[in-house]
Amino acid sequence: MQVKFVFTAVFAALVLFVSSAASAITIEVGYPYSALFDVTIKDTIVPMFEKAHPGIKVKLRATYDNYEDAANTILRESVADKLPDVTFQGLNRQSMFVEKGIAKSFEPFIAKEANFAKDGYHKAMLDLGTFNGQVYGLPFSVSLPVGNYNMDAMNKAGIKDFPTTWDEVIVACDKLRAVGYDNPLFWGWNITGNWFFQALMWSQGEPILKNGKVNFDGRAGLNALKTMKKLFRGCRMQNLAAGDAAKPFNAAKVAMFFWSTSAVGAIERAKGDFVYKTSEFPGMGRPPIGLPAGGNSVMLVSTGSNAEIDAAWKFVKFCTSGKGAAVVAKTTGYMPPNKAANEMLGDFYRENPNKHTAVRQAGLLREWIAYPGDNSLAITQVIYDGLESIVTGDADDMESLQQELSEEVASMLPN
Repeated sequence: MQVKFVFTAVFAALVLFVSSAASAITIEVGYPYSALFDVTIKDTIVPMFEKAHPGIKVKLRATYDNYEDAANTILRESVADKLPDVTFQGLNRQSMFVEKGIAKSFEPFIAKEANFAKDGYHKAMLDLGTFNGQVYGLPFSVSLPVGNYNMDAMNKAGIKDFPTTWDEVIVACDKLRAVGYDNPLFWGWNITGNWFFQALMWSQGEPILKNGKVNFDGRAGLNALKTMKKLFRGCRMQNLAAGDAAKPFNAAKVAMFFWSTSAVGAIERAKGDFVYKTSEFPGMGRPPIGLPAGGNSVMLVSTGSNAEIDAAWKFVKFCTSGKGAAVVAKTTGYMPPNKAANEMLGDFYRENPNKHTAVRQAGLLREWIAYPGDNSLAITQVIYDGLESIVTGDADDMESLQQELSEEVASMLPN
């Protein structure tokens, strides 16, 4: 009798387990930048979410290389009817998926939330993903450009203060070369979405586009191109692929690395044995007037059942909640867009000042502008190619380059 009872109990538990596993809902998620977000999403947020929601399993798709790859992948998957349920997309690419009807509005889900605002979802956060009066993207991470410094190298070169202008950066390059740093700098011209070009434009208080038209064809645009040329030539900067840009800095071969604050966590995990500090992004003769907000939003693109869509919403909300935003800040260096995270991070920022630099610049946040129309990604590539020609030395006349880029981009924008 006892053996039979035990067997029956074990069999019943096994049936319950199998039944539970079979009834679990699986959602598919795609995100970019494996090196930045694997620790954040795959290793931390997904296990936390599945523990909190045992009836939902998260299947992660192959990571996107960058935001352009993320956008192109979703466009292809939309045509092939192979969309994931959730996708992480660059803040400057969201409108494309709204215009094409790929992204789903979050308004029906938000309407059912009892304390959405109290959960940290404030207006400024929602505005980053609002189009035509409806929320389509919830910001997951927000970044600004910063300076990363090898303080051992800076001290060896006798540089006591962080440079505050690009002219001071060039002077620092001369001092660093004099003590053996042949390649003292890398400056992130090749970050996705022409982000650093926009940073130089916003530093002067000017957007790259205005009223849907080219706005880098004037004085601010020429100043930006000339500043890049002066930096690249003055610091003899090498042309590194974006994915390899941090490696020489981590190996203590590059002393100054200007990049997104998103990389701070990855640098701290990978760097060699040297003192590492971050500081504010230098300006063009004066502190920047503004800087473009980088980062990404979580978007719902599911074509699945109502149950799958509801499960996907739970994952979106978990990622962008105070808890999710705190994980982002701790593992990357991005600023948490959710206000509730700030209450959790006071002690963290005091103990991790490198990750607080971007927060100090938060008042400079400006729009990371997307190029409108069907040529959005192609325009990004045209400007990328133009900037690379400065790095390689193929372009030397910045007035001619400005005219060439302005005319080509203008011809690709919607009338």
